[in-house]
Amino acid sequence: MKFMKLGSKPDALQADGNSIRYVSSELATDVTINLGDVKFYLHKFPLLSKSNRLQKLVSKANEENSDDIYLDNFPGGPKAFEICAKFCYGMTVTLNAYNVVAARCAAEYLEMTEDVDRGNLVLKIEVFLSSSILRRWKDSIIVLQTCRSLLPWSEDLKIVGRCIDSIASKTSVDPAYITWSYTYNRKLTETDKIIEDKMTFLEKIESVPKDWWVEDICELDIDLYKRVMVAVKSKGRMDGVVIGEALKTYALRWIPDSVDTLVSDANASRTKSVVETIVCLLPYDNGFGCSCSFLLKLLRVAILVEANESSREELMKSIGLKLHEASVKDLLIPARSPQITTYDVLLVQGLLSQYMNHEKGSRGMEVVEEKHGGEDKCILACGSLLNVGKLMDGYLGEIAHDPNLGLSSFVDLSQSIPGFARPDHDGLYRAIDIYLKEHPDLTKAERKKLCALMDVRKLTADASMHAAQNERLPLRVVVQVLFFDQVRSSISFQTLGTNSGRDPTQSPMNGDGRCEKTAGDRCQPLKNQMSHLRIKEEELHENGKLSKKNSKSGIQLLPSRSRRIFDKLWSGGKGLGENRSSETSGSSSSPTSLGHGDTKSYSLSLRHQRHSVS
Repeated sequence: MKFMKLGSKPDALQADGNSIRYVSSELATDVTINLGDVKFYLHKFPLLSKSNRLQKLVSKANEENSDDIYLDNFPGGPKAFEICAKFCYGMTVTLNAYNVVAARCAAEYLEMTEDVDRGNLVLKIEVFLSSSILRRWKDSIIVLQTCRSLLPWSEDLKIVGRCIDSIASKTSVDPAYITWSYTYNRKLTETDKIIEDKMTFLEKIESVPKDWWVEDICELDIDLYKRVMVAVKSKGRMDGVVIGEALKTYALRWIPDSVDTLVSDANASRTKSVVETIVCLLPYDNGFGCSCSFLLKLLRVAILVEANESSREELMKSIGLKLHEASVKDLLIPARSPQITTYDVLLVQGLLSQYMNHEKGSRGMEVVEEKHGGEDKCILACGSLLNVGKLMDGYLGEIAHDPNLGLSSFVDLSQSIPGFARPDHDGLYRAIDIYLKEHPDLTKAERKKLCALMDVRKLTADASMHAAQNERLPLRVVVQVLFFDQVRSSISFQTLGTNSGRDPTQSPMNGDGRCEKTAGDRCQPLKNQMSHLRIKEEELHENGKLSKKNSKSGIQLLPSRSRRIFDKLWSGGKGLGENRSSETSGSSSSPTSLGHGDTKSYSLSLRHQRHSVS
């Protein structure tokens, strides 16, 4: 920190308690300066030789036969006047970043200019500010912070503006040319750690990060911080990511972690001001430089402190552009009255709508809808929607635990995601299963509506196995799961047999790859396999029961329930996972192609095997 010493005489200004100051001298004092509760007993001559205003006030007091001078609204108070008084006496006084603004404002108040005496206090302080203080990084910040308590004097004297310009200019300097000290206590990112590990000790000392400046200005009050950031952005040289890091660092510094502290009377107003200011300072590209996680946390705080509507809308707009970067934890924002749910589902629905509207009009995503074999085929050219689909399934799984969550809210949120954004339905199945478990009073129609969200053809092998034993699912859904699982196994076996000479990784039925294709690609092969299964059933019916075929391979054919059930499952030519008829009852699914005794024993054993493992 830079400082400047003025005067050479020893300090003779003494204190008597907290309210009296006097100069220790053989000469009796002849004037009393009153600043609030503090009295200064001084001599007229040294004061009048430097201050034009004191000349006027003393002259007026003499006319009234009084030795008392009253200085009302004196900038900087008694401490600032003490500096000016010592300067008038020629006593040693030290100026630094903490007291220079107060001294400058006091000197201006007392009119200690060159018109009164050459080399007066105003000129000396101006030289000190320009040549030393404002050229130093941390001194400029300290001076700016002290300006707050000296408004409007510091503003009228252009000290605030000069400090802001000095700070903004230094932030724009190439980091390679930074030679002054700065504060940097944040953890390095993984990328920065890798780079740092490869540096020599000398390189580590000399390397300066682009966001070297963000921690130091966090000590500024919010109004001054806003002006500094506006100046930094106006320079046009700062990357949006660095701006975002600066805003995040300031938020972490001033927004309390505890909700109780956040909404307390002592912090709510200040926090509200901080949030609204940060929102208006977001990078020009709708918060591109800020992570989605940070924006969602900011939105949560904005809701708690009841920030203005425009700030919340701006945050939602920014979040809607990058919802694919969010995590489920970020979306768990507590609901506010009058909502009765645990989490604010309507808010997330709004964020999802913002995202979908943006994606539909974005050039980065091209969704091509083609007609192929009577089926709708959707090809997604942007992977972000896949992330959002996974995110929403995870969110549905969390909110499904809420007993106050209505079925319509669950269904609406699930249906907001287009089908092609869900390559598999494992996450959705998990959410549905949790909802069924937490809402056991659902009617048959409601359970059917809920399960209609899921396409059993898109379940992986593990999910299919779980669903086949899940007692909470309607029987019709379980039958569909068993059917498609058996068809998949049978087709896989036949394909492997036919293409035994091929590379297994190139097989269209390798693993679950077949089930990840679109409905149009799968519909026709499954119909062909259905015909194959019927032929097998007729052949085996002659023996009175279904037997294993190709026992060495371990592959089994699906136990037939009846032609009637299969016809219902395949009715309409597509939509095998859709629930178009009521849940199949035990009596309506008894086979006609099997012996009565065998069918009954098989149906009972199947029903008894169903249980939930969730």
